[in-house]
Order: sequence, then structure tokens, then C-alpha cells
Amino acid sequence: MRNLIYAINLTIDGCFDHTSMIANEELLEYFAGLLRDADLIVYGRKTYQLMVPYWPDVAKNPIGAKKADFEFALAFESVNKIVFSRTLDMAEGTNTRIVRDNLQDEILKLKQEQGKDILVGGVTLPSQLIAMGLVDEFLLVVHPIIAGKGKRLMEDIELHEKLKLRLVDSKIFKSGCVAHHYLKQ
Repeated sequence: MRNLIYAINLTIDGCFDHTSMIANEELLEYFAGLLRDADLIVYGRKTYQLMVPYWPDVAKNPIGAKKADFEFALAFESVNKIVFSRTLDMAEGTNTRIVRDNLQDEILKLKQEQGKDILVGGVTLPSQLIAMGLVDEFLLVVHPIIAGKGKRLMEDIELHEKLKLRLVDSKIFKSGCVAHHYLKQ
């Protein structure tokens, strides 16, 4: 059975606005490695549109891009993608498809298929999957920033019971960011 892994960047105070984050080669290399260990990314429309067409464009035209940007773009392009959206008309690329409904059934089916792990990014869609009990692992990259304002991770989530996690690994980056890897107990 494939694991569903939630990976996200956030500030110390739990904000997830990507404009508040540290962007550097070390973090891009870390996330490129996560992509290489997976063969499917699941997004909602908003996160998908933050990623596409930016990263596919970097993969197609790397002139001026840093090596880590290009490596991440190649890893991003190589992974299949599913976008859960009721409003997106079409998805770019041959390895991307849109699913309009049956989120829980679709994720359960995907987890049963042969393959590598499944990554999920963003906030709204992962919150729904967490509430359904479908997320197996959490990779939280905490940036040494206090945003002081903004939407916070999982502030709208409603769990039926407390979700217990077990820390299995931490990685400290030169930038002061810390990646925490948790498994659902």
C-alpha cells in the first residue's frame, strides 16, 4: 500500500504563505528528493496553479535558472499529478489529470495501486484528507520566521479525535529551517 505524505513549508507561528518563506537551493534540493521518491502529487486547484506553469516553464527553458531550480523543475515534471477541482477546465501537461469528485474514494483507490509514495501539497485539500484519516506521513519544514499574520495551517480542520504523530526524523538546514518527519500512529 502506498503512503500519502503531506509536505509543506510553514513559519514558526504556523503560517503557510509561500511569500514569507526562505527560498534557497538547499530546500529546493530537499523537495526535489521528495519528488523523486514519489510518483504522484495530489493538489487542489489553488496549489496546482501556483506550481504550474512556473515549474514546467523552468524545466523547458532553464536559461538563467539556478541548478537547484532546474533540478526541482525536472523532478516536478517527471511526477504524475492529480488536481482535485470542480472549477478547473483543463490541466497542463500529459501527466496531469483533473478529478472532480469522490475525493475519499479516489485517494483510497490510489493508495491501493502499485507504485511509490503519493505526495499532497497545499492546505485546503490536505486538511480534508487529514480529517478523513488518509494522510500517513507529515513532512513539515518550519522556517525561522514569525509571520505574525496570515492563514495558519489546519486552522479550519475538524477532527473527530486527536491525531497522534510520532517524530521519526528531523533535518536542520543551514538556513535555520528544520524539516520534521512524522508518522501517523
